Amino acid sequence: MKGQLVYITGGARSGKSTFAESLMMEQGHRILYIATAVPFDREMKDRITRHRQTRPSFWRTFEAYKGIGQLLDRRGERFDGIILDCVTVMITNILMEQGCDAHDWNRKRLSSIETAVMHEVNSAVAGMRTWGDLGVIVSNEVGMGLVPDNHLGRVFRDIAGRVNQLLADKADGGYLLVSGIPIKLK
Repeated sequence: MKGQLVYITGGARSGKSTFAESLMMEQGHRILYIATAVPFDREMKDRITRHRQTRPSFWRTFEAYKGIGQLLDRRGERFDGIILDCVTVMITNILMEQGCDAHDWNRKRLSSIETAVMHEVNSAVAGMRTWGDLGVIVSNEVGMGLVPDNHLGRVFRDIAGRVNQLLADKADGGYLLVSGIPIKLK
């Protein structure tokens, strides 16, 4: 399975991470887990701690939401599998770097932000294909709910939706998780 890419999507708490981890259990022992969450408050710190405790102790973890492709290239280390969890958290972090007042973002700035996000995603995918036998990318499905009631929420949803389409297109396989049940998409 050299350089294969699997895309996993679904709603919040649908079982995406658990399913991604179960795919990796079959891959071998050289597993890299790329965690994109930033521990900005007590709740997020607790979530990160719980996620760490569920992973096998021999898996390596990198905590990064930008520069993932370059990080993998610099290390130059081949892995049996690489998990990137979660792309929508990665997008959120990049958007938060821009500030929360999205009303001030004109079309040019929005386009620049989306270009930066797409660059990060494409770079991560390329790195995962180069340095992992199997890459698994986890992302929340954002298009099945209500239209967000604020501008920043709509910007996030639009960018995340386009990123998800890109990932689904690039992936060799894909799954939608619903209540812990994986539905094969591709």
